[in-house]
Amino acid sequence: MWRKSLFYSIFCLFFMQAQAIQLLIPMDDSQRNHLKSYGIAYWVLQHNVEVKWLLNYRGGSFLMQHYPEFENECVVRGVTFEAITDAQASAILNEIARPEVNQDAVSMNKAPKIAVYTPPNKLPWDDAVTLVLTYAEIEYDKIYDEEILEGKLKDYDWLHLHHEDFTGQFGKFWRTYQHMPWYQQDVSINQALAEKLGFLKVSEMKEMVTREMDKYVLNGGFMFAMCAATDTYDIARAAAGVDICGPMFDGDPADPDAQEKLDFSHTFAFHNFKLEMDPNIYEFSDIDATNTRKVVRENDYFTLFEFSAKW
Repeated sequence: MWRKSLFYSIFCLFFMQAQAIQLLIPMDDSQRNHLKSYGIAYWVLQHNVEVKWLLNYRGGSFLMQHYPEFENECVVRGVTFEAITDAQASAILNEIARPEVNQDAVSMNKAPKIAVYTPPNKLPWDDAVTLVLTYAEIEYDKIYDEEILEGKLKDYDWLHLHHEDFTGQFGKFWRTYQHMPWYQQDVSINQALAEKLGFLKVSEMKEMVTREMDKYVLNGGFMFAMCAATDTYDIARAAAGVDICGPMFDGDPADPDAQEKLDFSHTFAFHNFKLEMDPNIYEFSDIDATNTRKVVRENDYFTLFEFSAKW
């Protein structure tokens, strides 16, 4: 009798293991909503459940332990998912682990705390980053110069920069938009904030903000910049202590020797760039190759290569 009981127990154990399921969120063309899928992964991490990011596997899919609540949330958010057995999940991970396969499985265990650097007067449709994060249902905080200079960056794992002009030239929109209410409001808000924080010029405030961001990155924080933030950040770092702003921006002339005084040892990504000092030209420097790369659209090609997940 005990042998039958033992056999039955072993059979039940194997049956339960075979039926245990994982939740796979594919990120290839089968996925109905890619942005919401990232939100699901973030939401699961908030519930202290490990998520495996399967790099280069079906578009970078997500794999996690199955719970009814997770499946229901996918249904509510319109996210495509597949319930697979533990055996199927193990087969996927074993395939990914093969040294000749350029795929990898990254274990994620913590939902990062995200800050988006954006001014308080920014309208929702002005900032693609906040639009995407809001749609994906990924939590984030909005911070600006005052919060950064108060030392609050240390509370975040990830900092995102978008449209910001860190040179103090207000996006170099002066020639075209100087009479527009939104431009005048942006200038007034930044000037008032600089005065409140004890700076004579907006450019001086922005330069100090970039110093704090430097410290944040050096201490292990992740920072991602796009649009105007990519080049104006390094320009502000190289121009620390140098006046590169014309009188329409800060009330006095720019230093005529500003170019020669740039210190590229402070920059993150760019060096040896040449400033565009003309306030009537909508460029900050030759980092932006829009006006120098003379290639017609029909002849302008680039090649995408597979992400190097493993090698």
